[in-house]
Amino acid sequence: MPLSLARLFALIQYPLPHHLLSRLVGWLADCRVPWLKNALVQAFIRQFRVDMDEAAEPDPTAYASFNDFFTRALEDDARPIGDGVVSPADGTLSQFGPIEAGQLLQAKGHYFSTMELLGGDGEAARRYLGGSFATVYLSPSDYHRVHMPVAGTLTEMVYVPGRLFSVNAATTHHVPNLFARNERLVCHFDTEQGPMVMVLVGAMIVAAIETVWAGQVTPLPRGDVQRIRFDSPVRLEKGEEMGRFKLGSTVVMAFAEPVAFTDQAPGAKVRMGQALGRRSTDEAPGPSRDTHRVD
Repeated sequence: MPLSLARLFALIQYPLPHHLLSRLVGWLADCRVPWLKNALVQAFIRQFRVDMDEAAEPDPTAYASFNDFFTRALEDDARPIGDGVVSPADGTLSQFGPIEAGQLLQAKGHYFSTMELLGGDGEAARRYLGGSFATVYLSPSDYHRVHMPVAGTLTEMVYVPGRLFSVNAATTHHVPNLFARNERLVCHFDTEQGPMVMVLVGAMIVAAIETVWAGQVTPLPRGDVQRIRFDSPVRLEKGEEMGRFKLGSTVVMAFAEPVAFTDQAPGAKVRMGQALGRRSTDEAPGPSRDTHRVD
């Protein structure tokens, strides 16, 4: 069987120094030398056809660094919030559906376990038996702040060290257990309809992952799983920002309560706040409201 370009792209990533490359890109993206950061921003806008009209600050040269531009806020009315479970980010709805026998679908023919995704926490994984999941991939051209798909209270944050494979479509089809082997941040929430977990997955050249309650969390020195519990409640409403990626990556969210997803197909483009489905205990539909913007 001939070696496809997608499989070749996946294979050449195995020996690469993922973390070193990502840190170098992170240093460049945080550079504040005006001519250099402006050149990077302008080249990026041209390459990925970024729509600056919906940005809260539409002037590309007003950002202090490429990272500031990349994690830019949107206008307050740019993303109305729909009913039920909504998309946490702009991107591609890679996969979604039921969690069957503790397994989540990564791509055709590839599954990974909830327990591995959550850093080996079997007790936490059992909460989601019979529940549902959805995966949203953020490409470089997408808006890169992550918002709450439903309202919830943060109970625990877990940093899980790992590799930094790319998370684009080519890699998800050819690297087994991709989301359970990459560096990631696992955020556990209590909601009115039961437990929910949001997993922010790191990737090649993703310089950092931030949350609104702890600031920049990654990169951390690679080591053991690190757990942080929160005695004081961190309450976030649906549509409120919860974190951001400095360069593209993926969000995997899981619900203990089954979700009846709307008529979507894997690979569909979605926008933050777009309705994805409903849980049986969700309230009846009401009028959409605007996002909460965090600058």
